[in-house]
Order: sequence, then structure tokens, then C-alpha cells
Amino acid sequence: MSSLYDRLSPVVQTLPPSGIRRFFDLANQMEDVISLGVGEPDFVTPWHVREACFYSLERGFTTYTSNKGLPELRKAIADYLQKFDLQYDPEELVVTVGGSEAIDIALRTLICPGDEVLIPEPAYVSYRPCAVLAGGRAVGIPTFAADDFRLMPEHLRARITPQSKVLILCFPSNPTGAIMTRQDLQAIADVVIEHDLFVVSDEIYAELTYEGEHVSIASLPGMKERTVVISGMSKAFAMTGWRIGYAAAPPEILNLMLKIHQYTIMCAPIMGQKAALEALLHGESEKRHMVERYDQRRRLIVKGFRDIGLACHEPKGAFYAFPDIRSTGLTSEQFAEQLLHYGVAVVPGNVFGEGGEGFVRCSYATSTENIQKALGRIGQFVQHLKQNSSQPVPAPSKAAK
Repeated sequence: MSSLYDRLSPVVQTLPPSGIRRFFDLANQMEDVISLGVGEPDFVTPWHVREACFYSLERGFTTYTSNKGLPELRKAIADYLQKFDLQYDPEELVVTVGGSEAIDIALRTLICPGDEVLIPEPAYVSYRPCAVLAGGRAVGIPTFAADDFRLMPEHLRARITPQSKVLILCFPSNPTGAIMTRQDLQAIADVVIEHDLFVVSDEIYAELTYEGEHVSIASLPGMKERTVVISGMSKAFAMTGWRIGYAAAPPEILNLMLKIHQYTIMCAPIMGQKAALEALLHGESEKRHMVERYDQRRRLIVKGFRDIGLACHEPKGAFYAFPDIRSTGLTSEQFAEQLLHYGVAVVPGNVFGEGGEGFVRCSYATSTENIQKALGRIGQFVQHLKQNSSQPVPAPSKAAK
């Protein structure tokens, strides 16, 4: 006899749950665990930004805004994007509920049933599910540590078929910290134009570029008209919980994205938009300070992994290190699960796609003290593995906090 619930969406039923959340849940059941798994700044949103929100509430700003967002915020975003050589009119921008909504509505606008979405992997865990939910088919493109996890044009070409339609880019990269230079992106742009692809460029970590300059593929000749640029306030301005993102695109694309936004969201919360405006207009010094701190932590954690004996390519952006743990003989899942016994939570690389197997993602968006303590524990764990190669590490304790 069939169940009432057998008729629920088979597409959603077959989507795997987030692999990142599983390790958060395990860590939350245990005592004295240092988390290197959270992709979230450990800084509190600057006071003047929070104060702008309070003041907006005091003045009664509790209503809807226009669907696209506050005109003054969109003007500030357009001005801000000019530092990346991106020229957008405020009417070519929509304020979204985080960058996540922007990714979703961009893909739902660009994809027809059966279209292929090309995703350089390892990649942020949401891209594949969002492509599938939009009716597309996700196709992974491998990137490699030997190439500093940059997308190489020959690897892109190898995955293109007549059904290919959208390329998703995320540089600086979550989870690898890789960046793409102007020369790197020009080679990709040439392939994109040759095969008439669209691009969704997730640039949420643009400001967290530690070497060289951040370059948007939309700033290259012939690319603005086929690219949706996505970013937001979460990472650079320590505003994850405010859920303010945005998308910039040609009117032909943006106006269709806006239809989905209108029917599903209406608008981003006005008090968050007011706070975002304050951050963009007056938050440069705090942003610069946070980026400097991330850079210090980046060098600390990379050196620490190498001193332990784990190869680690140098992440030049975002706030993640992606050490190679294959020398331990463990899979990514085994390494992450057993490391919990030593009180450190990391994310297994395989949750970011097949190319992530043999690596783990470690966020250095935490205090220097926590990073040093975590490196000490990881060192003990790796040393235990070397000395007891035939003896498995005991299963992690699940004692509740």
C-alpha cells in the first residue's frame, strides 16, 4: 500500500542533506571541540552598522521596500562595484536575501529543463542542488592542487557538450581559497564566448583577496552581457545573519530574476538594507582590519599544516585552507570523523565534490588562539596515525555538552 508521502517531490527526496551540517551536528554533541568548519567570520558586525539598524527601527522603517531594494542601497552597491571595474546602473541590481537567494533565482532564470550546469570542483555545496532544483543537470569540472585549484581552460572544454549552458564560478573559492588572475579568467572567457555559455560568478569573497587584485570575469570584454555577478555583505562585512546579498546582471536577465524574487521573497528586510547601506558607506576601515587579521591567520594555519607534515597549497583568498590528508591513509570522512576524538571539527573535502576527496576544509575565520590550539591537536592526531598505522583511532565520543 502506497504512503501519502510517496507522492512528495522525487527531485527533493533524492537530494542529499548537506555534508557540512552533519559534522556541525556531531561537534555540537561533544565537549571542548574547536570548530574549523564554520564558514562565518568570528567578528561581530561593527557597532555603527548595528546602530544604523537600531536607528532605522526607531524612525519606523518597518515596511516593504521596492522589490529591487532601497534605491540608495542599490546606488551604493553600484558605486562600490566600480572598484572591481564593474559598471552597473542601480536598475541592473537586485537586493536579495543573502547571496544564496541570488544564486537560486539566477539559475532558475538561466536554466531550461535538461540544460547542463558546469561547476568547477571542489565547489560550494549548494551549487549542485540549486542546479538540480532549477531543472538542470550538474556537471563537475575537476580542478587540482597542482594548478592551485584554478579552473584550467582545457578542463572546461573537456566537459562542454551541446547541452552545456551555464558555468558557475566562485573565486576566491570556497572551499579551496583559490583565486583566478586576469590572465586565467581571460582564457576561461574565451571558451565561454566560443561556446555561448552564461556565467554565474559568485564573488562573495572578492574583498578577501590577499595576493594581487580581485578580477571579476564580468569586467572582461564580451562578458558583462552573459554574466550574473553575485555578492553580499556576509563575509567581508561580518554580516552573515543579516542575510543581505545582491545580484548584478543585464536587464534582460535581471528582470526575469526579479519576477521570481517578487513572487517568493517580495524584498529583503528593510532594517538589514539600512545596515548594509551604512556598511558600504562607512565600513571600509573595519573591513580592512578584518581582512588583515584573516591574512595573519592564513599564514599561521598554512605554515602549521606544513609543519605537521600535511601538504597544503597556499590559499590566496577567502578564509579556508584545504590541506591534503592523503598521506595519512584515511579518506576525508575518516579523517574528519576521527579528528573529532581530538577535539577539532573540520569538513571532509568529498562533500565539495569528487575532487575534494583526500582533503579537508578548515576555516581560519576564528581566533589565533583557537587556530594554534587546533593545530596542536591535529599534530597529535597525525603523529598518532604515524605511530599506530595499524591501529584505528577510537570512535569519537558523543558525550553531550
